[in-house]
Amino acid sequence: MLGNPIAIGASNLGPTLTLSGHRVRSNHVLIIGAPAIRRRTLVSTLIKKANWAPNCVSASPSVDGYVADLIRFGAVYYALVHPEPPATATPEQVHNYKKFTSPHLLKQRESLKGKTVQEAQKTFRITHIDEQVEVGTYLRVYVHPRHFPRCYEIDWKSRILAVTDSYVVLDKPTGTSVGGTSNNIEESCANFATRALGLTSPLLTTHQIDNCTEGCVVMARTEDYSSIFHEKIRDKKVKKLYLALVAAPVSHGIITHYMRPAKLAPRIVSEEYVKGWQLCQLEVLDCKEVTWPNAIIEEKYEIKDCGWPVKNLAYECKINLLTGRTHQIRAQLAACGAPIIGDSMYMPAALAELTKPGISPFGKCRREYSNEDEKNIAVENWISLHGKEPSLAIGLQACQVSWDDGDKHAYEAGSPWWR
Repeated sequence: MLGNPIAIGASNLGPTLTLSGHRVRSNHVLIIGAPAIRRRTLVSTLIKKANWAPNCVSASPSVDGYVADLIRFGAVYYALVHPEPPATATPEQVHNYKKFTSPHLLKQRESLKGKTVQEAQKTFRITHIDEQVEVGTYLRVYVHPRHFPRCYEIDWKSRILAVTDSYVVLDKPTGTSVGGTSNNIEESCANFATRALGLTSPLLTTHQIDNCTEGCVVMARTEDYSSIFHEKIRDKKVKKLYLALVAAPVSHGIITHYMRPAKLAPRIVSEEYVKGWQLCQLEVLDCKEVTWPNAIIEEKYEIKDCGWPVKNLAYECKINLLTGRTHQIRAQLAACGAPIIGDSMYMPAALAELTKPGISPFGKCRREYSNEDEKNIAVENWISLHGKEPSLAIGLQACQVSWDDGDKHAYEAGSPWWR
């Protein structure tokens, strides 16, 4: 048997835990060299040694109850072999990593027969508290899963727009996740809609809209229809219309930008073509003046004004989404100087450009840079001017979805929260 659980690495998020003499600052805890015991016992040991229990999960009378919650939320993962530690790992952590991933030790493990190291480093969710773990297994525990308390406030049956043998259409509420996150698959629209309809098989996500966005979402009832719908999206047979409540007027017509390929938000767009960047196009079908949401509505939906100077009139735009990129509508409208109301990520940057034209290295008033280093600094500064993801709602609704020319499949969401 090889040693006790050892914390070997962590990200730069979350609280500070102390485990077996290792100080770990993390939203999740990484462990290798675990004895062949049940994962529940292993995670329980981790929590007890830290003299800590996760918060914001369902009330449980014991540490094991918390562990069961973490597993139920999908916040615990394993891999047969630990991936390479980050550059921030301490010498002791690197030593432990090398110890438990030495070629001599890996050759002795029956579970690795026929697998490359890369294949063995693939992570999987722990789905049951009685699953087993062997010596040398990598375990990742998200001790602070992201939560969506609004799931418990919604009358989910009232949000169902259509139920067929193949799919369900949901009018997604703001402040909820369509299919869950990397550390919380319990509090999701798919899960709660499945329960509200009393279905025996879980609904499957076919496309996403942001947590802070509301409106039409199509969920498949079978794997076959999930594949069919994905194919329709790829073939551009699915049409999506949006309503966007913005802080300034927007001209009718097609708006084109190019989005920098990146995994993390904020998404950066350029009016000029940049090699390797993704085409983003939307069509503004209509833009009309409306009243800015009043203080009561702003408080109810946790709308942030981000210091926008004038809050008398807002503008409701109807948009045909021609290409579907993450944060596309939000990023494009902000780049046009008309950020979505409540969008605490993109509105601060749009306001900065409005106040000091040319601060964006990709806008209409962009300046010329003498070298790449100077431009890179400007890009990093531009990214830093963006804010955090909204906590609940923004003025964006997926108001209509249709496919196959809308002959049989066309659905419309209810009134948006700002009306």
